[in-house]
Amino acid sequence: MPTAAKAVAALCLAALGYLASELVKTLLPASTNFGLFSEFNAAIGALVGWIVVGNRAGRGTKDALANGLTGVAALIFWCLFVQACLEMFDLSMKRRYDGPVEAFSAIFEIGIEYSTLLVNPMIISTLLIGALLTGYFSEYAARRWK
Repeated sequence: MPTAAKAVAALCLAALGYLASELVKTLLPASTNFGLFSEFNAAIGALVGWIVVGNRAGRGTKDALANGLTGVAALIFWCLFVQACLEMFDLSMKRRYDGPVEAFSAIFEIGIEYSTLLVNPMIISTLLIGALLTGYFSEYAARRWK
């Protein structure tokens, strides 16, 4: 059932996913071809906001802040997983793996490698502030528009 809290949470996490992706782009070489990197992460943010944060809105302010942090943790996990899968697929098309098991295990290696980029004070602070705002705004929407 669509609710205002789900819509607000989806918009907030989509914006946060896009913003964090743009910040990550500044950490990588300018010659890197990103394709639809930011757009994919924004779409994942919208789904996570709708499913994870929006469903749990309306339980109080303390729970709202924890809800926002949970949503951002899920956003980070799914973005890393999807981007690692895409990179593995690109590498497998170049025949870099000997078999499917090696390709599957490479997803986790690539994800861990990508996660090291997130250990940056600007990205961490952006994600924390975005988590708190997402939780607060979704809680406000749940209380205001029942």
